[in-house]
Formats: sequence, C-alpha cells, structure tokens
Amino acid sequence: MKDHRFILRGFRLRGGSVWERPLWCLLLGLLGLMPLHFGWGQAANSPQIGVLINVPSPLSSRDVDQILARLSQLAVASERGDALDSGRTTAVLRLSSTGDGLTPRVSRQSDGNQERSTDVPPSAAGSTEFEDALKLARAISSSELNRVRVVAWIDGDVSGHDVLLPLASETLLVSASSSLGDAGRFEAQPDETIAVLYQSIARRRALIPPELVEGLVDSGQEVAKVNQIDGESSFLAGEALQTARADGRIVSETTLASAGEPLVLDADQLRQIRAAAAIVDTEESVADWLELARLQSEDSRSMNQAVGRLIRVTGNITGSRVRRWQSNLAATIDSPDVNTWLVAIDSPGGNLTRSASLAATLADPGPVIQAVGGLVTGEARGDAALIALACQPLLMSPEATIGGSGADAMSPADVQRQSELINLVAESTGRSVALLRGLLDPSISVHRYVHRRTGRVRYATSEQIRQETSPDRDSDAPPPDNPNANAEGPAIESNASDWQRMEKIELAAGLNASQAMELGLAEGTAPSLQEASAAIGLPAVPPELSDRGLVRWVERLGSQTGLAVTLLVVGFMMLSIEASAPGLGLPGFISMVCFAFFFWIKYLAGTAEWAELLAFGLGLACIGIEIFVLPGFGIFGVGGLILTSIGVMLMSQTFVVPQNAYQLGELTRGLWVALGGLGGCVLGMILVRMYLPQAALATGLSMGVPEPHLDESERLTHYDDLLGQTGEATTPLRPSGKAKFGETIVPVVSDATAIDAGQSIRVIQVLGNRITVEAVD
Repeated sequence: MKDHRFILRGFRLRGGSVWERPLWCLLLGLLGLMPLHFGWGQAANSPQIGVLINVPSPLSSRDVDQILARLSQLAVASERGDALDSGRTTAVLRLSSTGDGLTPRVSRQSDGNQERSTDVPPSAAGSTEFEDALKLARAISSSELNRVRVVAWIDGDVSGHDVLLPLASETLLVSASSSLGDAGRFEAQPDETIAVLYQSIARRRALIPPELVEGLVDSGQEVAKVNQIDGESSFLAGEALQTARADGRIVSETTLASAGEPLVLDADQLRQIRAAAAIVDTEESVADWLELARLQSEDSRSMNQAVGRLIRVTGNITGSRVRRWQSNLAATIDSPDVNTWLVAIDSPGGNLTRSASLAATLADPGPVIQAVGGLVTGEARGDAALIALACQPLLMSPEATIGGSGADAMSPADVQRQSELINLVAESTGRSVALLRGLLDPSISVHRYVHRRTGRVRYATSEQIRQETSPDRDSDAPPPDNPNANAEGPAIESNASDWQRMEKIELAAGLNASQAMELGLAEGTAPSLQEASAAIGLPAVPPELSDRGLVRWVERLGSQTGLAVTLLVVGFMMLSIEASAPGLGLPGFISMVCFAFFFWIKYLAGTAEWAELLAFGLGLACIGIEIFVLPGFGIFGVGGLILTSIGVMLMSQTFVVPQNAYQLGELTRGLWVALGGLGGCVLGMILVRMYLPQAALATGLSMGVPEPHLDESERLTHYDDLLGQTGEATTPLRPSGKAKFGETIVPVVSDATAIDAGQSIRVIQVLGNRITVEAVD
C-alpha cells in the first residue's frame, strides 16, 4: 500500500469553480486520514514478527558463532525481502543473570565435556571470555548487519564481559529487577586495552556516556554525577572528577561508585540516563513496545547435539507414579551427558495436584536440561494436559486429543489453588495462561483477541483484558506506552478498545492436533517417537527411563486393549473348572496367575490399590466357601459375586461415583469387564459339563456310574425296597449324609441340593449301595 503523500502528488488543483477547490481539498484530506485510521501506514500486510534469541551466560565460542550465523541469516532474508516482516528484521538478544564466579557454571558441548580448558583461573570459570564477547559486539554494531535491528533485553543481573553486548546494541530494554555493571569482575588487573575497546564499542551506539563506561570497566575509578557552577550536569570519573573538585567547579555531586567499588546501574538508573528505552518484564510486553505481533523464541544452544532420555507418562496419574517419574528424571540431571528429555504422554489424568507438580518439573528442569520435548501419542485428558503443555516443543500424533474431561473431576477451586504452578508453566513455555486454565476448567470463557494496531493475536478472558487495561491499576504500574506484565498475563495499553474480541474458544471437549497447533499449544504433529525425537534434535529414540525392564514390559502390556477382559474371563473360567473338578490343580493355578497379573497391571496403571484387592480377594473367598464348604446358593455366593464385581470395577477406575462424562464412560467399561469375567465363570461350568467327563486327564477324578443291573453276588445289602419311600434326614446332607426310613438309618446322597437335618426326603434312585434322595416340601 503506497503512502498517502505519494497519492497527493497525482492531483492538480487548477481550474474549477470556487466551490470545487474546497471539495477537492476535503476529499484529499479524507484520503490522507484513511491510511492512518486503517493502519495502512504500516508497510507490512501481515503482522510483524521478531526473533528472540536467548543468550547463555557464560558465552562460549560456539554460542557466538551460532548467534552470528542466525543474525546473518536474518540479514540475508531481510535483504531478499522474505524476512519475518517487510522492513528491517528485529532480533532481541535476551541477557539473563550472569553465572556466579564462586560457583562456576559451565556450558556443555555436544560431546558432553566442559567447554573451558583447565588453565582458566577459578574466579573466571563461570564468565564469558572477553574475545568472545568482543567478537559478537563488533558484529552486531557493524554495518554488515544493518538490515537487522538488534535489541538487547537485560532480564537479570548482567556483569562481566556480557556487559559489552548491551553497549553494542541499537536499542536497550531492561526488566524492573535487572542491573548492568562490574564488567571487569573476572579480570585480575585492569587492562587498558580492554578499556579502550569498550569505549570504541560504546561510541558506535552512544547509549551510555564514556565516563560511565570507564567506571563499568575499572572498579578502581570513582564515578559521580555532578552539577557544575556553569549549570552543566554531567558524569565524571577518575582523574577528571578529582580535577573538577580541585578547581572548585562542582556545586553538588552524587556518587555512583566509590573508588574500589564496582559500578552497577539498576533499571531505574539506566532509564534516567536514557540508556534504556523502556522497562519491560515479559516477552509480550517487549513485543508490544517494539510494535511486533509476537516474538519467535530461539536458543543459541539449540543446535548442539542432544543426548536424551525417554519417559512414558501413561495410565492414571497418582502420587506414587509421579514420585517415581520425578525420581527417574532427577537421576538424569546428575548425568554428564543427558541434556534433553522426551516425554511420551497417553493418560486420562487422575490427580491435578500431582500433575501440576510434574508439570513444574518439566517446565523448569534447571540449566543442565536444555530441551524438554513432548509427544501426545493417544490422549492427555484432564490434568494430564498440564503435563503435556509443560513440554516445549509439544508434538501430537494426528489422532491425539489434549484436554477434555478426564479421570479427575476438577472443580474451579481446585484449578485456582494451582494458579502459581499453572502460571509457571505458561511463562516457561510462552503459552497462553488463559488457554491452560480453560483446558482444566471448562467454566472459564476464553476468546481470541486481535490488537488493532499491531495485529498481534492473544487468547485471554474478558476479565483478564479488563484488569490489564483498567485505569485504576496500581500507581506503580508502568505507563501505557511502556507496558509491563502482571500476574495474569502480559500488560497492554491502557485502552481496552485496542483489543478486538473475536470468537470464543471451545475447550470443554478437548482439542485435536490441528486445533492445538492453531491455538499455539502444540508445535506440530509426529506419528511416531522416531519423528518426535528427530524434531527435537535427537538422532534416535532415546533410552527409556524406568525402575526395571519388567515394569516397563507390564505397563506396556497393560496398555493393550482387551487384555484385562481376557485375564478375567480366563481366570474365572479356570476357577469354575477347578470348582467342578476338585483336585485337578492346573486350572486353579492358572486362575490364580491370571488374577494376580490383572491386579499388577491395574496397580502399575494407578487404578488399583489394596482396598480394591481386598474386595476382590474377599469375593473370591466367599465364592470358594459357597462351592466347597456350604454348597447351594446362599449369602456367601451372592455376597461373593457382589464383592468380586465391585473389586473388578474399582480396579479399572480411580473414583467411586462418576462426576463427568469421562468417568461415566470408565464406569460403564468397568461394568462390562466385570460382566465379562462372570460370563467366563458360566462358560467354564458349561465346558466342564460338556467335555471334562470325556477327557483322558479327568478319568481318575470322578467315580463311574454303577450299572443299573448288578450281579446279585456283588451286592452287600439290598436297598431296592427303599425306592420311592419317604423319610427324614438325620444329618445335614452336603451333599452326603444319613437318613432314617422307618427304623432303618442308611447313608444317602442328595441330588446336588443342601438338605438340613430333620427335613423330609424321598428316595428317587437306588444304584447298588448309592441311595439318591430329594427334599420333600
């Protein structure tokens, strides 16, 4: 879109009546205001995007080369016209706190060795070498990178030779708690050559007066701000300050650093001397101040060869499982080689408090771990979504789901109690805190907002926008043209109308991969662990972290659909066979193994505890009593079936009463599993009646049926006359016992029913010495 001043040149105001000329002027005035109103004055047709480069401290030679290579790429892209914006590309160098010299911080190379040689003095082991800092400072202040707008953002206490980088930058931004100073802290003696080079770099940008630069380099110089008798206010250091005092030219002075004391300038002082253009505390506020839609974060060490470990977060989230995962992850921090974690997630959640704790570990793993990548292989529901979103980058398989109702029915109060950890995850990963809260609490209404001037897109709640733009904010809050951050998100201009509210983001049912990518919650898709490993810089799928290989094998088996049902069906089937043919042994052993394996799988999945095992075990014991001790169908049989069903269902879930759609579905699946197990029991009984009597293995387990007609010589006693007679059971028949017919007491067997003593009976069959009776009502 051409500037409106060029359009004006095409018009000639000559001729026409006295009324026409004012009309032409009015028309041209309207044309001149239209570009300003609709934002046409901006050269870009699309939102401008900057690059945020996190500069490590201490800097190594490799870090410098990687930063310079990236800046050169940006310069070439801007020269070709395919840069991130249509003008100069903005690169923000983020400088965090310098490592303490007393506790040296050493960066890792691709081979895992320390980058500094052993002849470096201990006091400088955690510092940036002057040659490395000078190389980078010369490059960013040279004309070769004039197509790149280099901005230094001091976000911590910067000292040592890292001070040289802000001096060489085109623009300086600082956070409220940051400071800059003591450039020579790691030098044993002041070096005049270093001081001259500092002054040379500082003069290229003229952000800080030469007198202050002199004090930054040499702690032996006294530095003061003075008011002289001629009314001039300036900074003086060293001999110049002493001379001015001796000549009596100083009316008043403020000492910034005494002799022998390092000069350190805080954020307010840098702002007062106009070295810092603004005080900003978040990436969003930096982007707003620079009028960028967003900052694309990069790490200068991301090109180092990654050595990783894989951890699988599967099944339900429980306290014991989270402690085990955290312990395994902590063990890798002490490893000299591991610098990357890859987290494979397939979980319905289960405990918001534990998930938030694990998410905090992944979001802030410490300086040793350079990257924490995640892959949602199946689902990350409920509180498990917070674990997935703590990974950066986060990849999803094409059919994966993140968010939605899960195994833990979280209330708004539960989510509010975890606000601090949720904010930590959002800040560490650069994701919208409103989207994170919305995935955990569906009652939160999240909308897409577009900045009318910059085109920057953000996702927030109406209350969040209202709080950030309220004119009644704290008096210590930054001015509108220098936004800062608050606890709920990035601060923005005081005028809420600058943000246009768009459509509502539906989060209650969860998000698929494409939706998560569109909202900035996922960085891409990966159908396999191999592709996910390659995406985060790993040469192959890393070794898996776990206590034992056997645990990993059982957990992997437990994730197979239908295995639990198969174990229960086989277990109940073998139990029924053992009950129908006592003494066989093998079916009972198989049943016991199936039940034990079923419980172990559910225990490792986090859904089975000892209460469930107790219910399941008592149920089986009651069924055994009913079969072997008290035959029939009494209280032990009914109670055993109920306890067994309850134990099976509770082993398949982490709740008792369902409170959301996911839990209701889990309850339904658990009920079907229990019914499947009981169906296996019935199937086993049928198989026993159909096939066991003919099996060769079972020929010695049951007595043969006596022939209807026996040789008279083989009979010891004749009981044929008792057929059809009625009598009275003298003992309980379970199923065998004794009965009285007239004055004769004989041994009898019931027809598979329990008969109490004293109950009337009738003889229904006589086979030799075997008398079969039935109860008479």
